[in-house]
Amino acid sequence: MHPELPVVAIIGRPNVGKSTLFNRLTGRRDALVADRPGVTRDRQYGYAHHNARRFLVVDTGGLGQEDETVDALAARQTDIALSQADAVLFVVDARQGQHPGDAEIARRLRGVDAPIFLVVNKSEGVGRYEAAADFYALGLGEPYAISAEHGDRMAPLIEAVTAVLPAAAPPKNAVGERIDLAVLGRPNAGKSTLVNRLLGEERMLALDAPGTTRDAVAAQFSARGRDFRIVDTAGVRRRTKIRDPLEKFSVIKALQAAEAAQVVLFLIDARAGLGAQDARLLRLVSERGRGIVVAVNKWDGLNSDDRNRLRTELAIDLPFADMLPVCFISALHGSGLGELLTTVERVHAACFADLSTPRLSRVLEQAVAAHAPPAVAGRRIKLRYAHQGGRNPPRIVIHGNQVQALSDEYRRYLERRFRETFKLVGTPIELVFRSGDNPYARRGG
Repeated sequence: MHPELPVVAIIGRPNVGKSTLFNRLTGRRDALVADRPGVTRDRQYGYAHHNARRFLVVDTGGLGQEDETVDALAARQTDIALSQADAVLFVVDARQGQHPGDAEIARRLRGVDAPIFLVVNKSEGVGRYEAAADFYALGLGEPYAISAEHGDRMAPLIEAVTAVLPAAAPPKNAVGERIDLAVLGRPNAGKSTLVNRLLGEERMLALDAPGTTRDAVAAQFSARGRDFRIVDTAGVRRRTKIRDPLEKFSVIKALQAAEAAQVVLFLIDARAGLGAQDARLLRLVSERGRGIVVAVNKWDGLNSDDRNRLRTELAIDLPFADMLPVCFISALHGSGLGELLTTVERVHAACFADLSTPRLSRVLEQAVAAHAPPAVAGRRIKLRYAHQGGRNPPRIVIHGNQVQALSDEYRRYLERRFRETFKLVGTPIELVFRSGDNPYARRGG
């Protein structure tokens, strides 16, 4: 079984719809999509799933930029992505027809071991065979004519791609003696220093320079009568700051490490504060359902005014700040590490918490009594009872009528009530709403 999440790379010339396809596969809207060439000159990363299969998607920079230097950088990015891909989606434009740049990319792909899928995008309103006819000459097999923007004919492509991906080892979904951790954060935040301090030995390379750890490195240690497995990942910096293409690959390793972890330790340099890239990565890890502990490192080097300023900034800028515990530490001197491990254990316990049906239903009843959902078209929404539907992250299934009409604001209200009652700190909560009286009378109930 594949030890890590498989990787699907999306490549192609500029403006063929790679970012739109990325968004379609990952369900995100973060990639910048514009009707001009060369908008995505760097990579986007995201988690995707189809049925029970999960994988990482990498949206590479386009080939064939007007600027030769940028073109060379984009080509190197693509080469790095291809070297790590388990499947490649080569996107072409049905409206433009075959372009000389397509033939050049096809030539490069002939030396790639991974399965290649020729994706003819922007084929809405055109028959599958008509859209694909111009691209058989590329010699890459049967083309898949789709519209990433509208979702046309996506199912056969996704089925074919997931069929060739290696099966990833599933993350642990039960409480055990060992807690699996991944340490993420920007370069030079002190990740390797923290891991070395926890291990009690110089196992990880820790230098006062960003980017010394380019791969994910695992080690084990015991503390407080418990075993831990910890993975130190390369720093994830803002894309515009990344120059070395090998460092770009490290982002994949970081996301794979987060996928395999039960709890993510997210390290922030107290002197640098929370950056936009930190916030994006935290949101991505949370959306994947991982428990998170934020550790503010190098805290001892700040005066009281700077400490107060940083606390205020974190409270304002930290995504979903109400659910994330924040610990203030010095990895170099070891201060605050006892509290950090206590918090990790609390978050781990929350990820795998057992939530009884009677108590869940009682909390739901109390929440509705305190603040009933607004009526829809004169009809009152009724929320009857709740039960647990899964762990890591906790899943709470709520049954009632007209549940599809509940606002996002009310759903967040319910989540806060469950979180506060059950002390579900540091973990996302997945609320699932079902209509009907008996959850076992329907499939999947």
